Amino acid sequence: MKVLSFMEPYATLVKEKKKLIETRSWKTDYRGELYIHASATKIPKTFKENKELMKLIDNISLHFGNIICKCNLVDCIYMTKDYVENIKKNNYQEYICGIYEEGRYAWILEDITPLNKPIKAKGQLNIWNYYNELEVMNLMKNVEYGWLDKDNNKHSFVDKSYSTNYILQSPKEVITNKIGVCWDQVELERYYFKGNDWNIKTYFIVHYDDDKCPTHTFLTYEKNDKFYWFEHAWQKFRGIHEYNTKQNLLLDIRNKFIKYELNNSYNIENLVLYEYKKPKYHISAQKFYNHCENGKNIDFNVLYN
Repeated sequence: MKVLSFMEPYATLVKEKKKLIETRSWKTDYRGELYIHASATKIPKTFKENKELMKLIDNISLHFGNIICKCNLVDCIYMTKDYVENIKKNNYQEYICGIYEEGRYAWILEDITPLNKPIKAKGQLNIWNYYNELEVMNLMKNVEYGWLDKDNNKHSFVDKSYSTNYILQSPKEVITNKIGVCWDQVELERYYFKGNDWNIKTYFIVHYDDDKCPTHTFLTYEKNDKFYWFEHAWQKFRGIHEYNTKQNLLLDIRNKFIKYELNNSYNIENLVLYEYKKPKYHISAQKFYNHCENGKNIDFNVLYN
């Protein structure tokens, strides 16, 4: 779903149908359904000093950091001097709910419907996409397991050439190429989830040995006091898995990795879990290892205690 973020009290004014026009410095060609998101930004001092504006939200609760309603964006009008003067003269309430200046744009909103339950979200600049976890999983169905080498050739299996020929794809490249190993797929998942305020974490588990050094990356999030492992690349466990604690989640994945990827043959000292942040795209396999190893080392002994 497309989303547009507003500072408060503008978002709530739309929700309450007291503001039906959004004013922006830029034009959009998008038309259709649109979520309205109230950003987490505090009300600016200049807004608070506008008594006419603030009177419109007397005794109305604000919802910072939430998607609060949906509407239809039906038009985007270039503001001429006459347009601005007409709004000021004939629709003064609308005039004080925006920035009306010649050269800006008026976004016309219709069919405003408040949500029964606000959706917590971070928000982004411009028009952005919000996906819930089921929508993300459905989008991930378009991606098969595999990798691209430096010459853009597709490989269905990780072979000996992987360590020297692999290049980490960007999310948009994964969408276009429809292929990626867990390293690539986690970055696409991160991209789809970026509007959510669910404390997204990404992890890299690896068993160091003298041969393959098997690894797996995965994404987790928190929602309604529960912890979730979102898994697409590891086909055996594809799905969304719920846990009561983060410790239980990480230990479960550790145990599954030991059983199904290491066949219960491993050295406990060589099994390591890292929490890592978004890497640079187009890096080699070795540089991806290095990036993850510079992340936070998760002590399994602490998880057990």
